[in-house]
Amino acid sequence: MSDSPTVNSTRRRITLTVVAAVTLGIGLVVHLGVSGMIGDIVGDALYAVLIYVLVAFLAPRRPRPAIAVAAFVFCAAVELLQLTGLPREWAALFPPIRLVLGSGFDVRDLAVYAGAVAVAALVDVVVTRASAGSGPTNATGRPPEGERPV
Repeated sequence: MSDSPTVNSTRRRITLTVVAAVTLGIGLVVHLGVSGMIGDIVGDALYAVLIYVLVAFLAPRRPRPAIAVAAFVFCAAVELLQLTGLPREWAALFPPIRLVLGSGFDVRDLAVYAGAVAVAALVDVVVTRASAGSGPTNATGRPPEGERPV
């Protein structure tokens, strides 16, 4: 028997919560321990992946392309906001805001966000398909007799 959409959404949200925590942890390690261009690029990619995961958490049943577009638009909007100088001013008042809003515009970040969101969406699709096909089966690859739909 297949799970209800509510059960699937709950499982997905639990998985996404774990992925978000791991991504955030790795992102903080990179932020604190990796400097230079490599640290910047990896940090930006992890930021975009985290945004993808958060959007997916908020809308677990939405199509993956819609989640990816929303995540990229959010990341791009934050990057474009940096052109105003506001994130830099806010970071001067509250330094942790720099982790969320950044401080200076860099066009390269837009490309990193696009690539990272695309990879996150692809991984999401592959993992979702793999887990959907991993239900209980017998030697013939079909569900056991008592679990076949009628």
